[in-house]
Amino acid sequence: MMFTLTEVASLNDIQPTYRILKPWWDVFMDYLGLVMLMLAIFAMTMQITKDQVACLPCLEDPDEASGPQPNSFTQQPAQAAASTAATGAHGVTSIPYVTKDLPDEAVHEIHVTHQQTAMVKEKYVNQPPPTGIKTNLDYQQYIFVNQICYHVALPWYSKYFPYLTLIHTLVLMVSSNFWFKYPKTSSKIEHFVSILGRCFESPWTTKALSETACEDSEENKQRLTGTSSVPKQVSSEGKDESTSVTSSTPMLGVKFSADKPIAEVPSSMTILDKKDGEQAKALFEKVRKFRAHVEDSDFIYKLYVAQTIVKTVKFILILSYTSTFMAKINFKHKCEPDIKQLTGYKMFFCTHNMAFMLNKLLISYMALILIYGMACLYSLFWVFRRPLKEYSFEKVREESSFSDIPDVKNDFAFLLHMVDQYDQLYSKRFGVFLSEVSENKLREISLNHEWTFEKLRQLVTRNAQDQQELHLFMLSGLPNAVFDLTDLEVLKLELIPEVRFSAKVSQMTSLQELHLCHCPAKVEQTGFAFLRDHLRCLHVKFTDVAEIPAWVYLLRSLRELNLIGNLSSENNKMIGLESMRDLRHLKTLCLKSNLSKMPTNITELSPHLIKLVVHNDGTKLMVMNSLKKMTSLIELELHSCELERIPHAMFSLTNLQELDLKSNNIRTIEEIISFLHIKRLTCLKLWHNKIITIPSSIGQVKSLESLHLSHNKLESLPPALFTLPKLRHLDVGHNSITVLPPDVGLLHNLQHLAINSNKLEVLPKPLFRCTKLKVLCLGQNALTVLPETVGQLVQLTQLELRGNCLDRLPALLGNCRLLRKSGLVVEDHLFDTLPVEVKENISRETNVSFTSGL
Repeated sequence: MMFTLTEVASLNDIQPTYRILKPWWDVFMDYLGLVMLMLAIFAMTMQITKDQVACLPCLEDPDEASGPQPNSFTQQPAQAAASTAATGAHGVTSIPYVTKDLPDEAVHEIHVTHQQTAMVKEKYVNQPPPTGIKTNLDYQQYIFVNQICYHVALPWYSKYFPYLTLIHTLVLMVSSNFWFKYPKTSSKIEHFVSILGRCFESPWTTKALSETACEDSEENKQRLTGTSSVPKQVSSEGKDESTSVTSSTPMLGVKFSADKPIAEVPSSMTILDKKDGEQAKALFEKVRKFRAHVEDSDFIYKLYVAQTIVKTVKFILILSYTSTFMAKINFKHKCEPDIKQLTGYKMFFCTHNMAFMLNKLLISYMALILIYGMACLYSLFWVFRRPLKEYSFEKVREESSFSDIPDVKNDFAFLLHMVDQYDQLYSKRFGVFLSEVSENKLREISLNHEWTFEKLRQLVTRNAQDQQELHLFMLSGLPNAVFDLTDLEVLKLELIPEVRFSAKVSQMTSLQELHLCHCPAKVEQTGFAFLRDHLRCLHVKFTDVAEIPAWVYLLRSLRELNLIGNLSSENNKMIGLESMRDLRHLKTLCLKSNLSKMPTNITELSPHLIKLVVHNDGTKLMVMNSLKKMTSLIELELHSCELERIPHAMFSLTNLQELDLKSNNIRTIEEIISFLHIKRLTCLKLWHNKIITIPSSIGQVKSLESLHLSHNKLESLPPALFTLPKLRHLDVGHNSITVLPPDVGLLHNLQHLAINSNKLEVLPKPLFRCTKLKVLCLGQNALTVLPETVGQLVQLTQLELRGNCLDRLPALLGNCRLLRKSGLVVEDHLFDTLPVEVKENISRETNVSFTSGL
């Protein structure tokens, strides 16, 4: 079987893109392997088609000197000579035929043949007798002897040298390219080559390096000219243009950021096609993930070292045993086959026609192997000469402005070392995509290109407080055009990884409220001075306390601070509340977290804090002694703190006006009598608890104006509740109350009554003496009749009746002149029971109001 060169060459068919991972010695060895492969194929072809031996009997034996006796295989000399003479050039022997009874044409032909035979006899038989040894062997015997002696006398290496050459060459070629094919390495290599090619060709790479060149040339120009009229620009080499650098001078105990000026670049360079920008951003993400995936192991490096060692060992093995067989490839051989009984001879003298060619091919092969081995040794020297599992971009950092390009290790470093052997420009351009400075710069350019002033202006809305508000969500950074919105009052930033307030923030003179939701923010020194003097309200939502910017605690003009995130007891010391003493004008502090105790340092705020909000998300608040010192508090909210009773610490807050204990586990409120000492308490919210009864002592808290007891387990209301003279708002909805006491009529100042989602069947008539009622919620009860006296509630604006067992609505409902259809929550069929004029009045008033509103 023969191999064509095309078929075998396919074994070395590595994708052209892998050439960047082949150093010169690997390329050289590939070419040597190809030459050895061609040599092996040539030797095999020659051996298959031409290789043979020619043998003659050797008469050194005395018994054989006289020659063998004639047998069936031998001839007499005269007969042999005649036979030889009668043999034509093509091996056809002319035999005399009897011409009797033959046609004339046949006789003529035979006559011509006899003439030719006579001429041959005259040429050979009449010559002197030949000299030499008479062998007396037949032609078939010679063929037989040649075949036997080829396998007996010829050394095995002379017969199998081409095949061994092919096998060795294939092993070396496979070893050279094994790391490109092995599954655990090929996937990483393919990914690396793909990313490397895209990084090399990316327009962003060219732009980044071009800007660096511009900055360097500008700096050199200024250095050479030395002109003083033009302010010297500081090169941004080694610094982050898109992020701020830390100033060496601390301000108020905190180090602030300030941009380092950079040389101006042509405006054409700042323009990047949107598609190219998106591709570059995708490349940054791919490089980041690939680095994390490859840098954690050194398997590719070990595999390359292993295959290099295998090739070196293979070279030594081939060279050592091949050199011992070189002398055995001879032209002459003696053969002693055990066939004397067939030929009559014991020994034969043979010649190998391919010996000379094989010898020269072997010498050539050994020369190639020697050169191949030297390349292998150099490869090993290069591998172990320096640590290839570490790669430094120091030179790239020196030549560019990207000083933050990190050094890499393991397989990632090894692949970059291999690329450097091809062209160091690849690593330089690839390093651009390892730099956070470069990535941030790309984000900034793309961001500012997409988010223009006109686009941001369209997103500005009016909030409930009639303030101009802008909400930006999941952007790569803060667009520069935001600072041009000088009328903006509220700025909400959510899930923006890089927020940076430059000096231009000082243009936003109307900005008073800022929301930072999972947005680590940096601020320049000039920008901080503006925020410190103008910002009034700040909301910071975070996952870890380290995300809270340090400059937050130095905003001396801040009135309200909201911290939403993990502030567990282990992290209390990291909150920075001890630094809040500088927040001299802070009035409201909101902590939505999971505190197990009130931070002791919060008392630093006690002289000026008037509102404290703690939403604890179900974590039990154990220690609250620090609350006793906060005597200036006016409002206190403790939500979801797993409180079982009203904390005694609250009874020391003599200035407290509003107390909200929503969503706790309070079952009894016997301590409510202690609120007598809090003369200013006007609002008490105990909703979403497990309160069963209301003590009669509640009647002693005469200052109460608003009481929220909804979503509890109340079954009745005490008469003392209706002795509160100032009570204007009463919410007892979502309980199990069956009877509303007639004493409810004593609440002459009652404006809001919510008793929805209970078990009421009848409404007491005294209820309708509360003529100041504006909101009456009676939905989801068991009422069957709505008394006509409901018409006495002339100030009623909202009436909820849905979910009862009513048959009709009273006609006197029309006396409620302020009641509109939007404020009447009732089924449609009940609304239809009203007289036509009443329905028209309610609907017309709604329409008129709506029209006038337009």
